[in-house]
Amino acid sequence: MKRLSLLFLLAGLLSAHPLVAADWPMFRGPNLNGVADQGTAPTIWSEDENVLWKANLPSAGNGSPIVSQGHVYITAFNDSSGKERSLLCFDEKTGQQLWSRTVEIDREMPTHKTNPHAPTTPAADQKNVVVWHGSAGIHCYDHNGKTQWSHDLGEYRHMWGYGSSPIIVRDKVLLHTGPGSKVFVIAFDLKTEEEIWRVEEPQQGTGERNDTGEYMGSWSTPVLIEENGHTTAVVVHSTRVVSYNIETGSILWFCEGVGHDRGDLAYSSPVIHNQICFLTGGFQGPALAIKLGGSGDVTATHLLWREERQPQSIGSGVCVDGYIYRPNAGPGTLECIDINTGESRWKDRAAGTQWSSVIMANNLLYATSQDARTTIFKPNSNEFELVTQNQLPGHTNATPAIANGRLFIRTNDALWCVGN
Repeated sequence: MKRLSLLFLLAGLLSAHPLVAADWPMFRGPNLNGVADQGTAPTIWSEDENVLWKANLPSAGNGSPIVSQGHVYITAFNDSSGKERSLLCFDEKTGQQLWSRTVEIDREMPTHKTNPHAPTTPAADQKNVVVWHGSAGIHCYDHNGKTQWSHDLGEYRHMWGYGSSPIIVRDKVLLHTGPGSKVFVIAFDLKTEEEIWRVEEPQQGTGERNDTGEYMGSWSTPVLIEENGHTTAVVVHSTRVVSYNIETGSILWFCEGVGHDRGDLAYSSPVIHNQICFLTGGFQGPALAIKLGGSGDVTATHLLWREERQPQSIGSGVCVDGYIYRPNAGPGTLECIDINTGESRWKDRAAGTQWSSVIMANNLLYATSQDARTTIFKPNSNEFELVTQNQLPGHTNATPAIANGRLFIRTNDALWCVGN
């Protein structure tokens, strides 16, 4: 019952506009936690079975599909330099491409071969869809592709590229910018483009290297919580996690401990469950859990546990009844962790290497590996309980979307819609 109550609370605070109940309008779904609100998802498919449609894509990308108002949206780029970056719109039922909107920048930006120039996921509400293209700006369109507004947020230069995604809450667009030499969290009025607030995150270093010469940066997308009578956005920065009041930008609390002596890195989004915030650092970084409800610096008072030298964790997990099921907890390893204590309950390598986040529908968990194989398993804290595995051709780093009984999977050259 606690799990369902939290889902309904999040659904109420995410948008002032009613969304189609079974849509998947942002990164990691309607509640930013990887869980489909209602309905089921397919459990059996292959290249030749239960594929409802397949749409070719102009490029690879780590950005995930979203589903809103009968449309499927995804980011792409049009040339190897990444100077032309696009938002593509497809019909949810047929896969027909309805429109494409492209923006250009006059210079080539650095990135890593594992993070092509389409790393972000759009966000949508009943009327609009918003996409951040890094140095090419943040852009808002209606569902017919008409530009509502565009905003230049400056240049974002990092050897590994950018990757955090916008979210929409109460007619506001929230974005964690970076990584780079200047990082901030910003809120826009969705209707007017007016900047409501901006809070810069202090950094010790160049944006690529910290002051000890180790790598630094955060690619984490915010999540929303309700605490102390306020709706807050929780953002994992390169050295600390911060909770911002979404109305004013004021910092409710922060906790140090994300960084470590091997670098200050954060790739995944936090997982919130029963007033506990779980997060992981980047390469060989820590895993930690924070009790919500504090104010100011809560490092000494609300840090429940912290485990050093965790494997690189790029995707986010899903929490069910106090246990987190997380991807890539070591080479090709799924792991179940007790969120209250940090105890590892089990590890299993059946799923292969994953960059995508775990998602859930109808009490089944889905983990998609880089070879486009999706492992479906049950939330069981005692042992890994495999249901089945399904294979598509190609490669993927993107998190699938679940909407209206269908699963949408991005591979390096195609967008797949599978359903029963």
